[in-house]
Amino acid sequence: MASDLELSEFLKSVEKRAFKRSVYHVRNDEAALDIVQDSMMKLAEHYGHKPIEELPMLFQRILSNCTLDWFRRQKTQNALFSNLSDFESAGDDGDFDLLETLHATTNSDQHESAEKLTERAQTLLAIEVEIQQLPARQREAFLMRYWEEMDVAETAAAMGCSQGSVKTHCSRAVHALGQALRAKGIRL
Repeated sequence: MASDLELSEFLKSVEKRAFKRSVYHVRNDEAALDIVQDSMMKLAEHYGHKPIEELPMLFQRILSNCTLDWFRRQKTQNALFSNLSDFESAGDDGDFDLLETLHATTNSDQHESAEKLTERAQTLLAIEVEIQQLPARQREAFLMRYWEEMDVAETAAAMGCSQGSVKTHCSRAVHALGQALRAKGIRL
């Protein structure tokens, strides 16, 4: 069983990555924060008694389900209020710039020229844009495997699909990203 301290430490360790992953999916930082908070609450309420080793998989699955629930609510809300869309404010366009939320800078950044930093920022932005263009399942598999560094079995369990599907989604995502980035002249 996970102690309160272990549960708290686990949640602290996953909150930033979970937020970034949610932002990639929903493209709205307020909604992403709500999704992550709901996921954390559900994990603590319903699975806090589980062994600490089981928490990462449970949390990933809960986060995926909360994200799907958010999309379902959005679809319903859009269907109900589609006639009211003319009254929405023009400034609320849902755009999100991930680079604005990434405040973590490494010591090596301090020694690089402004040109190198700008070039890196532009490359990261191009990669983020292309990740957002991936189909939802490919994006989810890609982010879990390469961003969250989960293995194939963990990703399959979190996504609720087979390991072969995870491999297929990741392969297609990597191929599509590589092709799109090469078309933009980006070589990694």
